[in-house]
Amino acid sequence: MATIRKALAYSKRKPITNTRRSKRQQLSYIKTVPPQKIVKFNMGDYKKFEKNRFKFKITVLTEENIQIRDLALEAVRQSLNKDLTKLFQKNFFLRCNVYPHNILRNNRIFSGGSKGERVQTGMTKSFGSPEGRAAVIKKGKPIFTAYFSTESAISKVRSFFKKVTPKLPCKAKIVIEKLR
Repeated sequence: MATIRKALAYSKRKPITNTRRSKRQQLSYIKTVPPQKIVKFNMGDYKKFEKNRFKFKITVLTEENIQIRDLALEAVRQSLNKDLTKLFQKNFFLRCNVYPHNILRNNRIFSGGSKGERVQTGMTKSFGSPEGRAAVIKKGKPIFTAYFSTESAISKVRSFFKKVTPKLPCKAKIVIEKLR
């Protein structure tokens, strides 16, 4: 089974151009788009969120320009959703604020023996095959936002967000706001 490259190979670099599928066939470098790994973007009580019934908002912000893989976003989402449902049942709202549009590519190269010499062209036409998706996020933009009403739970929710920041490939900042 093919393994995916480490996030370090993509995260700190500038996003590469021509990484979205074009509607015009001639301009479309990418023939297939990898499937979306993030299952849900909005979790919890959406109706209460729309009516602005929550009192507190906690956000994770990036402190640098970065690309975050959809696998990392899904891991953070699952962890936060599990912890918040244990604490609040349904009385919260969690939103993933970023969408992974960028398609990551990998030019696989054979190694060992002389297998690669007859098969590969090296860096000639080395556009690479699609490997996954990533969200391009600018400095100071929110990644995940949670809304809740219980004042006594602020420290617990903050600890949940501190627990998931190592899963993100960037320096993250946690901001708590009181709404209304």
